[in-house]
Amino acid sequence: MIKVGILGAAGYTGGELIRLLLWHPEVEIVFANSESNAGNMIADVHEGLYGETNLQFSADMPFDQVDVVFFCFGHGKSEAFLKEHTIPENVKIIDLAQDFRIAAPTHDYVYGLPEIHKEAIQQCKHLANPGCFATCVQLGLLPLAQAGLLKHDVSVNAITGSTGAGQKPGATTHFSWRNNNMSVYKVFTHQHLHEICQSLNELRPEGTPAIVDTLVTTPTAEDITIDFIPYRGDFARGIFCTEVVKFEGEEGTSSNPSADQLAEMYQNFYDGATFTHYVGKALDLKQVVNTNKALIHVDKFGNKAVITCMIDNLLKGAVGQAVQNMNLMFGLDETMGLKLKPSAF
Repeated sequence: MIKVGILGAAGYTGGELIRLLLWHPEVEIVFANSESNAGNMIADVHEGLYGETNLQFSADMPFDQVDVVFFCFGHGKSEAFLKEHTIPENVKIIDLAQDFRIAAPTHDYVYGLPEIHKEAIQQCKHLANPGCFATCVQLGLLPLAQAGLLKHDVSVNAITGSTGAGQKPGATTHFSWRNNNMSVYKVFTHQHLHEICQSLNELRPEGTPAIVDTLVTTPTAEDITIDFIPYRGDFARGIFCTEVVKFEGEEGTSSNPSADQLAEMYQNFYDGATFTHYVGKALDLKQVVNTNKALIHVDKFGNKAVITCMIDNLLKGAVGQAVQNMNLMFGLDETMGLKLKPSAF
């Protein structure tokens, strides 16, 4: 059995992670840490778990009793935590915050997108779980990046559910504001652009235009950008993303694939992906909610492609992918504990 510790266990991601791990056949939850809820029953906070567990939140963090620790902190807190606490060398870490997602000589965290990093994930001790928007946006663009077809600025619009903002109430999260409402935020400046650009540049062939991270670099005329507009939606969970990519040349050629060629390209790219699937018709968000799936569809209009990609932001966009990565890190079947099905309605 894999013995698990969870830090920051009282938030939305902590609750979803506990829900998944309680039913994972190879996992035992040793502790679920929350200083503000220490001593309280987990089910009194995550009320969907009534009748599922008698575990309590703990103030203790017995790292010597676990095999892996999940960090369910807010962004910026993981790095600070590790400066103040020592985790034994033999204990693996899966960090759901953004602190270690960008490769750097100062850390050894592997970026945990299984569709492109499965072998590295299987061998790593420390893993940075991708962001929710980043997961969805990347999965829609990676096949085109690998084929060298990203040669113009890419327009991305993605709408996320209210759980993406976390459990702490705020001016744009409470029901009376969010219900029957929509808004944009962090236009062209969302922090997930860092990891999106990192992955796309990793796959692009040498000699093709660089995908510039506009948050750190001013693009030149030769560079391309990801023009990302995030939206707040009036639903609880899920991300629905559309991306527009412009091609060059005559349709049906390698520089401007036809609709059928694009479909084949996506099917081949994700042929070995356990949870990511190309679908040959228009999609709707309910097909992925409460699952660890990513579904992708491509339409062709002249020299432009419109890619639709969708995920559940709390599962494939967070803890579902984290459990998927844990399975890979411990040599288990990738789907263990994650055979979740959407509602039929």
